[in-house]
Amino acid sequence: MERALIVSIKLKSDKDNWHIADIAGELEELALSAGATVVDNFTCFCEKFTPNFLIGRGKVEEIAVLSQEKNIDTVIFSEDLSGTQQRSLEEVIGRKTIDRTQLILDIFCRRAKSPEGKMQVELAQLEYLLPRLVGKGIILSRLGGGIGTRGPGEQKLEVDRRRIRRRIAKLKNELRQIASHRLIMRKKRKENAIPVVVLVGYTNAGKSTLMNSLADAGQFVHNGLFTTLDPVFKSLKLPGGENIIISDTVGFLHNLPHHLIEAFKATLEEVREAELLIHVLDAAHPRVYEHARAVYVVLKELDADKKNIVTALNKIDLISDKLWLHKLSTDFPGATLISAKLKTNLNILLEKIQVYFSGQMVEKEILIPHSRMHLVNLFYRQGGVTEIKYLQTGIKIKVNLPRILYNKLLHSNEIE
Repeated sequence: MERALIVSIKLKSDKDNWHIADIAGELEELALSAGATVVDNFTCFCEKFTPNFLIGRGKVEEIAVLSQEKNIDTVIFSEDLSGTQQRSLEEVIGRKTIDRTQLILDIFCRRAKSPEGKMQVELAQLEYLLPRLVGKGIILSRLGGGIGTRGPGEQKLEVDRRRIRRRIAKLKNELRQIASHRLIMRKKRKENAIPVVVLVGYTNAGKSTLMNSLADAGQFVHNGLFTTLDPVFKSLKLPGGENIIISDTVGFLHNLPHHLIEAFKATLEEVREAELLIHVLDAAHPRVYEHARAVYVVLKELDADKKNIVTALNKIDLISDKLWLHKLSTDFPGATLISAKLKTNLNILLEKIQVYFSGQMVEKEILIPHSRMHLVNLFYRQGGVTEIKYLQTGIKIKVNLPRILYNKLLHSNEIE
């Protein structure tokens, strides 16, 4: 296990709500998720970033001494480093030096399981590395040896820029094909009038646990960052009988690197196309307010910030302070206090989802000819059947149906 030193940096002019302790805390969480042992944390306030070392040389020399004293393997910076800065730092510190983005990519490499997930991670890695391959660039010979070095590997990276660009183009083309397939699937869902609800939230807020509790999704759950990279879709029946699709997505992060969002656009497109978003927040986390703001920043970048959103304040089983719960309820009006793990108040959350979709339902009494028995099965799958009578002339059924589906059947003369 690598011994890591965290270097947390904040510009004095930075008006961000995140304090340097918050930056350090999250960077430590990321390092632990990547399998490192965090030995120490070095904080640094700067007037401005420098082209050679990002921070002042004096601070770099302090880090070098500390790294030697503590037997550090890897120094992790909270800010992105250019190729020049990374090389200069490694020369002075004498230790492997990586930045926050490399750390996130390393975690993504560990979590990616599907071919699509692996392609998205490789694309993000190559786009990160390409501008840093100047001359010898990053010491490629060390790739494959520890945190910040997993992924494409030596064989793919010890090539010239043209071949890397060719690989990037190929990955983008393959991901476009996946996006086209997703588009076809979304069109089919819309034709069948099956609405999609997408879980969004900060990484490790408990989205996968909620998905499992609501829809028995069988999602892998782990108390760590970025457990889920690939979208998962499951069918869910609401209390009123409506059938919806619920989907989990990759977790968001404060200052999520832009090219990571770009690489995962095919996956995150589901957020933009969803009828309703469930914003899951870790109510027990001390930075819950900062997490909420960070999620809305990413939603805005995805053009999804104006969507209808139901907020779920999760992990209330970890909170004993009733005043804190009251404050959260006041600051997040309309939010539902839940415990996805213990399934506390999930019925209330489902009712709120139900209320949203009830406005898009119509209650009808329909006489179905015996020759169209398939409609009975359709109504049970896609709506809420409240009454059914078997007559000589057909089947009289009282049902709540999605308005889109009802109009479609009406226009196609399937029903009268």
